[in-house]
Amino acid sequence: MPGNIWVLAEHWRGKISEITFEALALGRDVADQLGSKVEAVLLGHGAKDLASELGAAARVISADHPALAEVVPEVYAEALAQLARRERPAVVLTPLSNVTLGVGTLLAAKLGASAINFCKDVRVVDGKIEAHAVLYGGKIETKVAAATELVVLGIMPGARLPDAGRSAEPPAVVDEATVDLPAAPPIRFKEFIEPEAGEVDVTQQDVLVAVGRGIGSQDNIALAEELAEALGGVVCGSRPVIDQGWMSLSRQVGKSGASVKPRLYIAAGISGAPEHVEGIRGATTIVAVNTDPQAPIFAVAHYGIVGDAQDVLPALTEAVRSRRGKAA
Repeated sequence: MPGNIWVLAEHWRGKISEITFEALALGRDVADQLGSKVEAVLLGHGAKDLASELGAAARVISADHPALAEVVPEVYAEALAQLARRERPAVVLTPLSNVTLGVGTLLAAKLGASAINFCKDVRVVDGKIEAHAVLYGGKIETKVAAATELVVLGIMPGARLPDAGRSAEPPAVVDEATVDLPAAPPIRFKEFIEPEAGEVDVTQQDVLVAVGRGIGSQDNIALAEELAEALGGVVCGSRPVIDQGWMSLSRQVGKSGASVKPRLYIAAGISGAPEHVEGIRGATTIVAVNTDPQAPIFAVAHYGIVGDAQDVLPALTEAVRSRRGKAA
């Protein structure tokens, strides 16, 4: 398989996203298997200084254009397609996040390449790319073999540890490339509206007790609140709980909510869909409680309890209070 491995370097508000480093680590693994190199593609306007953070890549291809100042999937896909036609990479890894979601599939359509989304791992089997992907919100996992020589892979958050894709050294080579884009493309970024701060900032908490649909009813959230109080934390929820109006939007964790990095994250009655997992990948310790032993949340949890949250949460609260009472 000719060509190198490309990683689209996602950045937002002047910072390289964590998922970029995860994709670089994965890309380096794939490059090692193919005997090629991993290269980062940095698109933007006035963002080329960020290339210094991409030392895990053997080379950075930087393209600067006013139309790339904000991420518009159609525009980014066109820029990537122009670069790919010149450079002919073998594999392109694109992050699947709120920022760059949609870029990869549009790119694949422009290049006539295979597109495989929601990849959690990638391997080379008999010289061909095989992706380990998840479907239907994480309910099904499958291995997908690419059908074309050029492959575009949408990488899920958590595919690798971000530190594995970081380097204290800058990249050895930074090449500036040109792209031909309209100054006013048909689809444009209008504005970014910061959400209003809620009564609790879940992104700043050391302990979070999260509830999902499996909690049963809004009344049962009190069970999570008692455990959170005993642990010195606060309660948050997955999207289904927020959509039902059981909690305020400011407490939503996941792809369409907040990304959190607590020391302890207890997920009660949460299945573990990729959209939720994206928001908790920074947690130091994840404890999952679910009645389904095959629930995807157990794949990312450090500790798991197979049981009903309505039974497990009170037991945990009692155990915490008992231990703290003895310590006092």
